[in-house]
Amino acid sequence: MMQGSPAYDAHVRFEHVRMGFGTRTVFEDLVCGFPRGQISVLLGGSGSGKSTLLRLLGGLIRPAAGKIFVGDDEVTGAPEPTLYQIRSKIGMLFQGGALLDSLTVFDNLALPLREHSDLSEDAITETIRAQLSAVGLEKIDHLLPGQLSGGMLRRAALARAILREPEILLCDEPFSGLDPSSVKRIEMLLAKVNQERGITVLVVSHHIASTLRLADHALLLLPGRSVEGKPADLHRSEDAEVADFFDEDLAIDDVTPTASETLGS
Repeated sequence: MMQGSPAYDAHVRFEHVRMGFGTRTVFEDLVCGFPRGQISVLLGGSGSGKSTLLRLLGGLIRPAAGKIFVGDDEVTGAPEPTLYQIRSKIGMLFQGGALLDSLTVFDNLALPLREHSDLSEDAITETIRAQLSAVGLEKIDHLLPGQLSGGMLRRAALARAILREPEILLCDEPFSGLDPSSVKRIEMLLAKVNQERGITVLVVSHHIASTLRLADHALLLLPGRSVEGKPADLHRSEDAEVADFFDEDLAIDDVTPTASETLGS
């Protein structure tokens, strides 16, 4: 497992974290970080601990040993009021969108604002329409989630995730089940959120081509160890296990242009 502290300004960092469930060890001595204001992708095979890492980050589960920090705040051992403050800085884009089927898109987005802010209904309406416009979804706020395509549903969920201006955006398999055109559109929107708002973006994915197009930084969870660095450097790694992981999907998916290049064109 990689040792030592990250050489960059880590917005999120894990220090010698040990975690397991019953007799199964997930992390033995995890040391890693995710750079502030950049897009990081978390990679690994099934059962490697990607979802566990997100749950640890949010304080939903506690490690057996080690420390986890979000900015200057330590998550491990924090009381519930402190965890609430930490979580308020984090937005979450769920794999399936996680919008409530019985509510319109507008009411799905209005729900957290009505519950956790003092905004007037006029201000809520203005905020929601601005966020939907930012993800290219004007005039769909009256529709139900079931009336949206997969790509539109993912974009509506992204609008909800950034609604309260989080410092960190967590994305759980945001490209899963989408056609190539929708995948690249979500990539462009994540790049836009990162560039224009300075949000630290952490993407859990198995999509290698998207990682090479989108990410500034990658963490690869392998059995018994982790490796982190720039995706292109990991792809060129002389470590056969690392290089093989990155090569697996590339024969069937184009890796150019990058999302940020496309956004800037």
